[in-house]
Amino acid sequence: MGTTTAAGADRVDAVVVGAGLSGLYQLYRLRALGLRVAVFEAGEDIGGTWYWNRYPGARCDVESMSYSYSFSPELDQEWEWSERYASQPEILRYIHHVADRFGLRGDVTLRTRVTSAAYDGTTHTWRVSTDTGRTVTTRFLVLASGCMSAPKDPGIPGQNSFTGEVLHTARWPSEEVSFTGKRVAVIGTGCSGVQAVPVIAERAAALTVFQRTPAYALPAHNRPLLGAETAELKARYPQFRQAQRLSRGGTVFEPPTGSALAADEAERTAAYEAAWGSGLLSGLLRTYTDILTDEKANATVAEFVRSKIRSIIDDAETAEALSPRTFPFATKRPCLDTGYYAAYNLPHVMLVDLRATPIETITPRGILTTEEEHALDTIVFATGFDALTGSQLAIDIVGSAGVSLREKWADGPRNHLGLMSAGFPNLFTVLGPLSPSVLSNIAVSLEQQVEWITDCIAHLIGRGLTEIDATPEAEEAWGAHVAELADRTLYPTAESWYMGSNVPGKPKVFLAYTGGLDRYRAVCDAAARNGYSGFVLSGDARER
Repeated sequence: MGTTTAAGADRVDAVVVGAGLSGLYQLYRLRALGLRVAVFEAGEDIGGTWYWNRYPGARCDVESMSYSYSFSPELDQEWEWSERYASQPEILRYIHHVADRFGLRGDVTLRTRVTSAAYDGTTHTWRVSTDTGRTVTTRFLVLASGCMSAPKDPGIPGQNSFTGEVLHTARWPSEEVSFTGKRVAVIGTGCSGVQAVPVIAERAAALTVFQRTPAYALPAHNRPLLGAETAELKARYPQFRQAQRLSRGGTVFEPPTGSALAADEAERTAAYEAAWGSGLLSGLLRTYTDILTDEKANATVAEFVRSKIRSIIDDAETAEALSPRTFPFATKRPCLDTGYYAAYNLPHVMLVDLRATPIETITPRGILTTEEEHALDTIVFATGFDALTGSQLAIDIVGSAGVSLREKWADGPRNHLGLMSAGFPNLFTVLGPLSPSVLSNIAVSLEQQVEWITDCIAHLIGRGLTEIDATPEAEEAWGAHVAELADRTLYPTAESWYMGSNVPGKPKVFLAYTGGLDRYRAVCDAAARNGYSGFVLSGDARER
């Protein structure tokens, strides 16, 4: 995999952190340059988010035939998806197939977590340390550690005192979990909770869902894929993949042209009904141009969703508790629903509204709210992630000036194009903050960023250059641009993980680029075409 230096550290050309979709593709592309690459993965197997998130009901909320690699036409033709929205086991099988087909496993070291990385400006290398005691020296370091991979601590008093079974959706055990005959609690009603609740409800003797903030959940209308429709898409996959790459969000659709407020109520309702029936996460956002920019326009679709919730749930009080009213539609990530709302019609499923009766503490027997103690056998935390920055700041990264990334990002992430942070030469991030990442089909986003990073590294090598670093001026301008675009939308009005609001003490900064993947791709391509404007390229490789 590499050589050994006099100091006893392995020497490779590139280190990639994470062996999920991003890390494996980055490995594939760097190996094509002839580089020696070491990939470190904390899990016991490859797969990234699709290894860790194996809770009941886990599945993708982007259609399978869109949420997949596009770099290999042969792979497109040979792989068969079974469902419109693939489940976690099927996506993991796909990732394993890709790794085996392209021989990627040999450069991946499993059960190894990167703990620190320090840049040596004299040798122009990163010294990367792991929790197994292995140290690697590398010229290039790529963080492909995931935008939703650092689980958030529930932060509930007494959470370690419970004597029953404790589970977290983001770190689900590999062995089968049985809920048969058990009294189960699910804490959290974000996307993981929305997916897990109906499946757990089918198995548990009693299920109590503890909700702080209700979610907007839209019907997935998931179903098996028909052979004819997969054959039809495969026949035009090249054109479809190109359309994905040029699209705003990595999915292909006809963009809206009119305002919700310019349409009459009957017209709006018909458009919303069609979108509701489409089974697409972004279906309602595709109806009108101003859903995410105008409060009054947004209110029309928010009330439409609430009316649907009332039509599904029998108990009016429960329906109201499950109806979001404190934030605009889609300013927190919507969820895809496969039986979520209907689960509350089951006699053994109960909702606890934590706005009315907050949790005081977790006890050895269960959960104590201001109203009563709920005796339980199992508690499932579906409390989400420290999104976009958490996986990077979990590593002690020290840059060229001796400043850590944690120190630099104390008031929020700062980088250029979501790719590089000034003062951290040759350190790249895939799907990190201030890029489209979570506001796009990440399968398309990650390919765009990995390809840009690979081309950049090839550019450096081809010209005998040692390092690339973002300029502070470009970084400042990019941060201001991202914030300015976000402020044109309703996104910053919500207390969401998009804003870091779910993690106590985390700076409140909108963490993603709202300008669209198409616009972002054009900006990145222009920077590269103009000699990597906004970056400083320096050094002579012969100095090493």
